[in-house]
Amino acid sequence: MVAETIGKSNKARKLRNHIILHIILILGSITMLVPFLWMIGTSLKPPAEVWLMPPKLFGSYLNFEAYTKLNSRFDFVLYFMNSVKVSAWVVFFQVLTSCMAGYCFAKLHFPGRDKIFVAYLATMMVPFHITTITNFLTMTRVGLAGTHWALMIPPMVSAFGTFLLRQFFVSVPNSLMEAARIDGCSPFGIFFKIMLPLAGSSIATLAIFCFMGTWNDYFSPLIYITDARKYTLPIGLANLRGLYQTDWCLLMASCFISILPVLIAFLCAQDAFVKGVALSGMKD
Repeated sequence: MVAETIGKSNKARKLRNHIILHIILILGSITMLVPFLWMIGTSLKPPAEVWLMPPKLFGSYLNFEAYTKLNSRFDFVLYFMNSVKVSAWVVFFQVLTSCMAGYCFAKLHFPGRDKIFVAYLATMMVPFHITTITNFLTMTRVGLAGTHWALMIPPMVSAFGTFLLRQFFVSVPNSLMEAARIDGCSPFGIFFKIMLPLAGSSIATLAIFCFMGTWNDYFSPLIYITDARKYTLPIGLANLRGLYQTDWCLLMASCFISILPVLIAFLCAQDAFVKGVALSGMKD
């Protein structure tokens, strides 16, 4: 009887803890969703109802004018394509260089490997603001300031990405590589045919992080880009705010569409993202 009572008490306590945990998670989710829903609601309101008091989530009717006339108000499509161009380039090359560097630090043996890796990781402790002036002067001297190359070349390598992929490759048994060598596979064949397919989840994780960081980057385009035709979306959206008047319906519609690529990318790679975070080396 005592054991049965204790067992029921433990079950009741676990159930209570689960209920409390889910209530906290639901409340947290609501706080995240309300600004997103408010943005959508504002983009669909008639302009005269944006500042009505008391405020309402949606207007008296759904007004799609902000979406239909989006590109006629400012160069949204141009800025969108500029962001796509920069983000695609950075994601591809950062993932590629991080995979190669992570594989080298994890599976290849050369003098000073671990010391070089530690020194490389130490660069993560340096705030990027400190290197801004140096990078700007470098890009100016080579004639790349004011072009998209100034946004695409520096982020092609990443200490964080190298660390993430290195931690995954460390967990791959060396016996797989030895078996591939016995079968006559070259070092490049081992990397491209064996290691990269196994690292799919970690690659998806890095790609999501990289895409989100590049797509939402406001600081770098603000520093390097001076031609309005080369603006990316964050700079273009910032310019929608006027000194005396702002078209909030247009601004919220633009923000909603600019968020969609990141949201779609995360939803498509959600399973791989969670698996990659779990497997990619929170331990060595």
